[in-house]
Amino acid sequence: MVEKAVAAGVTRLIAVGVDLERSGNAVSLSHAYEEVWAGVGHHPLEPSEPDLAAMRRLARDEMVVVIGEIGLDFEHVGGPHKDLQAQRLNELFAIATDLDLPVSVHNRGAAHELLSAISAHHGIRGVMHYFALDWEWAQRFLEVGFYLSFAGLITRPSRDALRDVVKRCPADRLLLETDSPYGNSQQRMGMPNRPAYLIDTAELVAELRGISLEQLADQERANAINLFQKMK
Repeated sequence: MVEKAVAAGVTRLIAVGVDLERSGNAVSLSHAYEEVWAGVGHHPLEPSEPDLAAMRRLARDEMVVVIGEIGLDFEHVGGPHKDLQAQRLNELFAIATDLDLPVSVHNRGAAHELLSAISAHHGIRGVMHYFALDWEWAQRFLEVGFYLSFAGLITRPSRDALRDVVKRCPADRLLLETDSPYGNSQQRMGMPNRPAYLIDTAELVAELRGISLEQLADQERANAINLFQKMK
């Protein structure tokens, strides 16, 4: 998958963890492939308690560029209670702040709470992963210094409001992702997403913003390096 991604023009990848085991796997991948960096995280729907001490140790690895995936998910039935999710998020934000790492934030049905949590952690920086809200919410997260990351969702014909956000997002705050194996583009629905398929999203973003794919690539590289600073 790494070779196919590079061949498609996707030359920097972040393997993101959603629990301690898979965060460790992400770190291992980052040491095996020069194109790969790692994220250490605990997904809000994970039923187990995060081992914060172990996560902190793992996040000190030189290849870890982000604390994530973390966040809040208030839409999934049967997930951890909202209060428990909020407590975990604050603990994970604290690790990011202590280690001077950005965060990759998952949001489903919790935009108000996430904005409050981000605002309470002064100086925290990061990205709203798989952004899917309207321009009003985009502005709010931009105002607290966050980046917006877009995936294959923008290729859905019904997502005009989200495409408007892509057009209006400041160039230096826009990121792209796959959310592999999820988040595929419209033309690849029904098959697992792969890093190489980021090009599907990139081509539409370039078209929407009226720039060339090469110009978008240059901007994306600069944005990623600016946020995930170890990726230089």
